[in-house]
Parts: sequence; C-alpha cells; structure tokens
Amino acid sequence: MKKTTLIGTMSGTSLDGLDICAVTFQDTHYSIVQTKTIEYPKALQKKLALAHTLSGKDLAQLSVDYGIFCGKEIHTFGKTYSIHAEYAISHGHTVFHTPKTGVSLQIGSGSHISKHSKLNVIYNLRNMDIAHGGQGAPLVPIGDEYLFPEYDYCLNIGGFANVSTRDKDKRIAWDICGANIILNHYSQKAHKQYDKNGELGSRGTIQTNLLNKLNSLPYFSKSYPKSLGREWIEESILPIINQYNYSLADILRTIYEHIAIQIGDTLSKSASKTLCTGGGCHNAFLIDLIQKYSSSNLIIPTPELINFKEALIFAYLGYLRINNLPNCLASVTGASQDTCGGELIISTIR
Repeated sequence: MKKTTLIGTMSGTSLDGLDICAVTFQDTHYSIVQTKTIEYPKALQKKLALAHTLSGKDLAQLSVDYGIFCGKEIHTFGKTYSIHAEYAISHGHTVFHTPKTGVSLQIGSGSHISKHSKLNVIYNLRNMDIAHGGQGAPLVPIGDEYLFPEYDYCLNIGGFANVSTRDKDKRIAWDICGANIILNHYSQKAHKQYDKNGELGSRGTIQTNLLNKLNSLPYFSKSYPKSLGREWIEESILPIINQYNYSLADILRTIYEHIAIQIGDTLSKSASKTLCTGGGCHNAFLIDLIQKYSSSNLIIPTPELINFKEALIFAYLGYLRINNLPNCLASVTGASQDTCGGELIISTIR
C-alpha cells in the first residue's frame, strides 16, 4: 500500500479533550509525526457532556459546532507542525450507543471538519458494522492485531476499560467495565476534574456490600462480543452506588477495587504481556491495584503511546478505509462479516 500521512483524532467519554495524532503508514509500519491534546473550551465541554439531553435541533447544531471546532484545530495543528497530511479521521463524540437497536451516534459534522481542516475526512466509522449486526465497538482491536502483535493483551483504560487479545486464530475484544467515566463522576463532586493517582480514593475504605453488588451485575458474566456506553453507567452503575450513604472517599475506593478486579480477572494468562494505554494508566494507584489481581505483566509504554494510541489507530482505520480494506473485525463485534466502514468526504479546498 502507498505510504500515506493521516491525522487521527479521538474524543473519549471522559471529555479530557481532543487527541490529535499525525502518523505516516506504509502497510503495518507506522511512524508518529506529531501529537497534541486540545483541551475543550469549558462551554463546549459542558455542551458535549449534556449532548444526550438536547433536542434534535440543538443536537444537530452541536454536531455542526463541534465539527467546526475539530476542523479548525486540525488545520492549526497541521500548520503549526508543517504536517502534509491528505486525510483527517474523526472518531467524533459519542452521544448514543445502543447497538441492539441499531443506533450509535458520534457527532461532529464531517463536512464541516473537511471545510475547516482543508483535508479529506473519514468519519462515522461504527455504523457499517452495526448495519451488519455488530456492536460497532470496539474499533481499536484491528490496530492491536496488526500494529502491536507482540502483546498478549492490549488494554485501554479510558472512560471505559476495554481489552483485545487473540483466541486461537482470531482477534477478540470487548469492553470490560466502566473506568474513568465513573471515577470522574464522583471526583467532580469533590470539585476535582479527576482523581490524580488515586489521591481521594486511596483514603477510603472498601465497602464490601457495594463491591459485591457491582461485581455481580449481569454484564460481567456475559461472553463477548459486548460493549458499554454512557447509558449503561446511568442505568446500572450509578443507581447502585447512590443507594448507599457512604463517604465520597469510600465510594471511590470501592469503585477502584471493582475496576481492578474486573480488569485483573480479564488479564488471566500467566507469563503474558499486556500493553496498557489510556488516561487511566497515569493513575499509579489504579495500576498497582490491577497488577495485584492480574497474573499478566503490565507494560506501561511511553506517555505518547499511552495518550495517543487510540488516535493513532483511528488514523490506521482511515488508512485501511482509503485502501478499501476491512477496518472492523467481525470476530470482535459479532457482525456477520468484516466491514470497511467510514464515510469519506473529498475536500476540494487546497
């Protein structure tokens, strides 16, 4: 395949900001050119956090506004670092994810991204898989398969924790549990954006009743393919926690234990290697807890890879898309076949 430079972007459920990664691919060889995280303006961050509550008209407007924001930031990024990319790949911001009903909505108008970035744009990467009966998630495992084959597990700890691994001759993956999306929700009650290194949670005491209820949720006994969204947190996790009148520190400490148990049980292969990425990997308290419950060797890579692996792999999904190759694996999502997803907009502005 032709050597190509693309700009991948990622916005997670934690709303930390827009991750941008310029990367050059030739087949499965990659070279990261430049990375940057753009913090969201407070007003935009608030709108994105409440996007699922908006009317259809207001949600459509937010999709346009967010597309303009992404396009302008991609353009500024490219100019600042003299990056000569042909394509921008947008994950978009997930508002709804209910694959059972055929719905997964990532906002961020591709047309507006293209207009303001002056690049060809690939977006809306999940719905082709969902149309073929899949979960539309996770999408990253195809990158794990071809870019990071030396690891037994690839673990990402973002808003949700997810993992990919090989089962005999196929790649499988699934969402393990909620992670930063829950921790941040309760940290913000203490007026902190997130719980840095477990500073709040480590002061608390594990509440066994709450821990047992969280660990006994039906989702955790289901087999893959399976995926999680904000809706599941709001319907299944928060109501359980809010039944109890525990201190904030005790709630956070119990959530940490729950996350560590679920991830640790997942990483069960002895003498295995696990590549750990995502914002949760900066939380030393959480990583130590996971290692306590796991027999796998947790590998913490460079900060660049921790922070930008998902944006890098979304660029790779775009690279596969422009070469008309599958970029979503049925073995991961449960779809009827591998698919090549993503809508492509060709820019006429140069």
